[in-house]
Amino acid sequence: MKLNVEGIEEGKPVPDIFAFGVFHPEDRMSFGPNRNPEMSWEGAPEGTKSFVIMMFDPDVPSVADDANQEGKTVSKDIPRVDFFHWLLVDIPARVSRVPEGEDSDGVTPKGKDGGPGPFGIRGVNNFTQFLAGNPDMAGTYNGYDGPCPPWNDELLHHYHYEVHALDVESLGLSGEFDGEAVRNAMAGHVLASARVTGTYTLNPDLR
Repeated sequence: MKLNVEGIEEGKPVPDIFAFGVFHPEDRMSFGPNRNPEMSWEGAPEGTKSFVIMMFDPDVPSVADDANQEGKTVSKDIPRVDFFHWLLVDIPARVSRVPEGEDSDGVTPKGKDGGPGPFGIRGVNNFTQFLAGNPDMAGTYNGYDGPCPPWNDELLHHYHYEVHALDVESLGLSGEFDGEAVRNAMAGHVLASARVTGTYTLNPDLR
């Protein structure tokens, strides 16, 4: 199976149009256009009954105390964890393309709604936890929200855009389900997968 993520080349920087946070010379970071990129795929195996789209960053600091703090840096040596940015499940087998901006077009304070949409069911991304302490932004973030790594992180972040072909029409997920729930539900049902990886940083020393 082959995946194309329009505008994102393997190993190259993710364009700002797809980012939740973009570099700002004075404020360090400002909100970005936060559009989901167009994803299209081909070559799904026989027996495919649905697809899952998943985008995650495996380079998020496991301890975020120093993140975005003046006079401090997030060491590249600390352990890293997965941060899910996009979860879309139960995409019908007849679908092979999600257009740009269809799942996100701008930053939505307090998050977008979950549940069924035209291309599948949105899951909860990790901005839900990341912004929980911000009274202006706290909420449940469903669907796509793009890159926004700490601006003082010494590590370049990688963003894995994935599509998975499954042998079931539905994963049986509803309500507020997260990335681990999707991975657990997919286990044993993946017929094929494809991935495109881009990079992103807000650290001026790495840009």
